[in-house]
Amino acid sequence: MKCVRSVTYSVVLNGRNGEEFHPQRGLRQGDPLSSYLFLICAEGFSRLIQMAKIKGKLEGTKVGRGKIVVLHLFFANDSMLFGEASIEGANNMMVVIKEYEHNQMNRWGYLGSENF
Repeated sequence: MKCVRSVTYSVVLNGRNGEEFHPQRGLRQGDPLSSYLFLICAEGFSRLIQMAKIKGKLEGTKVGRGKIVVLHLFFANDSMLFGEASIEGANNMMVVIKEYEHNQMNRWGYLGSENF
């Protein structure tokens, strides 16, 4: 992740590269790379949710006439999770969320730090 934290930009003007500069805003606040990082992380989270479904720990919400089951929806910068409205269903969802959080903290460090 060192390469992500040390990003620099330069502007091409009249065919010449200008001086390099470091952005003042953080990576998650407008950097074009942030969308791709979200997609990579969302894919991992999606896999954890699917594994919990296969193990019978999570049930999605039936949509329409009950033929489509939705467990989660990921948007550009947001997530929606669907599940059984019970204590057990909520606990099972929390297990998946905590596992995802634990994996992300071990892999990347705390996501809210100034480096990210």
